[in-house]
Amino acid sequence: MNPQNIFSVLPNYKPTIGVMGSASGYLMRNKKAVAASVEVGVAIAANNAVLVNGACPGLPDKAAAGCKAAGGETIGVSPAISLCSHIGKYKSPVKHYDRFIFTGMGLMMRDIVNIRTSDAVVILPGGTGTLNEFTVAYDEGKPIGVLTGYDGCADHIKEILEFCHRKPTDRMVFSSDPNELVEKLMKVLYEVNMSCNIDDYLVGDDGEVTKADEEFESAA
Repeated sequence: MNPQNIFSVLPNYKPTIGVMGSASGYLMRNKKAVAASVEVGVAIAANNAVLVNGACPGLPDKAAAGCKAAGGETIGVSPAISLCSHIGKYKSPVKHYDRFIFTGMGLMMRDIVNIRTSDAVVILPGGTGTLNEFTVAYDEGKPIGVLTGYDGCADHIKEILEFCHRKPTDRMVFSSDPNELVEKLMKVLYEVNMSCNIDDYLVGDDGEVTKADEEFESAA
């Protein structure tokens, strides 16, 4: 039994796949991006996983619609403290969700709960909010699938990491095909060992920042 891989402990565990992407704006007028987001949701259902998103309008909601249409299960991690606030203040959808987690934390802090509720994350086309979700998932060592070829920050993840003197990890997969992307992400998820304690992935004895610091010191 390997407690760092949940499937080793719970062979029938149904993983949660977080879907992050644009909530509004010009990307919602990109018909190819919308269609690809729906297909991501369908693929998540086909792989017997649960779709998680930020329970807001936009591309992740389109993915939730695809997941539900394919017979899948969905969870919305809402920034609101109640259903009343979710609908009234945030103008957010309810139709495609089996259940909600009402965080009461607002949009930015909700992102943390969203990522930590997810065993793995898909990055759809998006802007700064999606980029924030990516960086949290990256620094927490989550398996990440990046949907490329549809505009937004997803098409520049490798460049962004290079600017930050970081690089894609073996927990990251890229594809312009929604089905291939989810299948590759599921394969990583089944194989990866997750950290036991918060921030171990970054600053533990074998953490990414620790290793980067050691490389810097040895090169000095």
